[in-house]
Amino acid sequence: MKRRSVIIYLGLTLLMAQRSLGKSSDQDTPDTDWKSFLNPSSGEPIGVFPKISLSSAEWKKRLPEPAYKVLFEEDTEPRFSSPLNDEKRRGLYHCRACGLALFTSQMKYDSKTGWPSFFTCIPKHLDTKKDFRLFFPRTEYHCNKCGGHQGHVFQDGPAPTYERWCNNGLSLVFKESA
Repeated sequence: MKRRSVIIYLGLTLLMAQRSLGKSSDQDTPDTDWKSFLNPSSGEPIGVFPKISLSSAEWKKRLPEPAYKVLFEEDTEPRFSSPLNDEKRRGLYHCRACGLALFTSQMKYDSKTGWPSFFTCIPKHLDTKKDFRLFFPRTEYHCNKCGGHQGHVFQDGPAPTYERWCNNGLSLVFKESA
């Protein structure tokens, strides 16, 4: 483990703990228009998708090296390096590897952590697992279609979920909608 990663993580942990003490349930309430992407009769995501599995060599041919390292070697991009941090247009955030829609622009908020963050995700499009690479377990999440690593989810986000889906910008592609 890199010493710099530990220092950054500890600093972020302190920052998030400080933020969570001052939580306000109505001040940070994001727009809930994202639910329009769900099937109205069942509340499930619109569309069904088959899982895909490619070899490392095939993924390396399809993806730029930094994106491959994040998606399939679970690397982390540097803080504040993604142009998606400043993305404000209406649209969808898709997995860079397979194209599955993971988040809507209405789910996004500025967490001030340096990575694109969302208060929830499109249901059933991400899978979670425990990550024990640091001092204590974290919840890591991956694209449910291709298995590509996206980021980690924390319990220090805004209302209504109080979750922060902290995503690597290199793992995403933004597509603007009309």
